[in-house]
Amino acid sequence: MDRIGGDTAALPPSHGALTTTGAPSAPTAALEAGTTCAVAGQAQRQMRSWAAGYPALFDAKAFDPALFSTLALAAAFSGPGLGADRLAMANKVCLWCFGLDWSIDYAASSRDEVAGLVARCSAVADGDEPEPGTPAEDELCRFLADIRDGLRAEPAFPLLRDIWRDELRRMLDAMALEWDWKAARDARGDAPSFEEYLANADNLGFAFVFVSHWIASGGGGDVTAVREAGWAVQRVIRLLNDLGTYERDLEWGDLNALLLGRPRAEVQERIAALTAEARVLIARARDGAPRLADYMERQMDFCAGFYGVTDFWGSL
Repeated sequence: MDRIGGDTAALPPSHGALTTTGAPSAPTAALEAGTTCAVAGQAQRQMRSWAAGYPALFDAKAFDPALFSTLALAAAFSGPGLGADRLAMANKVCLWCFGLDWSIDYAASSRDEVAGLVARCSAVADGDEPEPGTPAEDELCRFLADIRDGLRAEPAFPLLRDIWRDELRRMLDAMALEWDWKAARDARGDAPSFEEYLANADNLGFAFVFVSHWIASGGGGDVTAVREAGWAVQRVIRLLNDLGTYERDLEWGDLNALLLGRPRAEVQERIAALTAEARVLIARARDGAPRLADYMERQMDFCAGFYGVTDFWGSL
């Protein structure tokens, strides 16, 4: 049964604004936003606590306080009414993905290092104990093992285990492919086409985070419909991210859709088309999993607003 958000309690009357008669009115939008921000504050403290347990993995300057804050806000506004504990798995996996991204995109100096990380993470996901490596690699694998063990305790894990494992594989392979593309660009000036780049949107990690949240939320819904909607949302966020991170990607040497021969206006048009497609697929998923569908749609819309102003990473 899809039960995400099912334990949400309504705000008590005392939480409403007072009318001229002294009676509480309906909650205002600001009041609801305040509640959501409070949950995000609790989640941010959780995330900083998790990161403190893996100091070698999260010691870079780019993991600044605003990164934890904005990641927590993204989850809280995507699942309004869910407490920090109900969002904990999504936030934990999201934080792990940022550590993985950093380890592959910026810390790895050779293809062998990337392949080693992919193999080690895959083995941990399959149930193996982490093998020794550098301190940051060890922490990355221990963090994944903690996530794996937490998900194993969820009733929905047996039904969605293979999907969780598949989404991890897709993300790891996509991150490794992007590393190859960057290496080829730096060595020979080669670059993927815009369509190849978009087809590699699994490197964003949204689908992997989402399926982890799906498991922790009790499962539910038509598996095919939910996955297709998640992939569609991921493609939208991939391009939204590129619009918002163009200047940083230039500074950091990252790939970006705007560096692949497509002007900003054309990328914006593609985002609009992909967003419309995503809403159709979300509507299909909503029939069996309404709260999961709402979470995906709100995440997509949150990112549309967020990346219009800033992005998650701090400075190098």
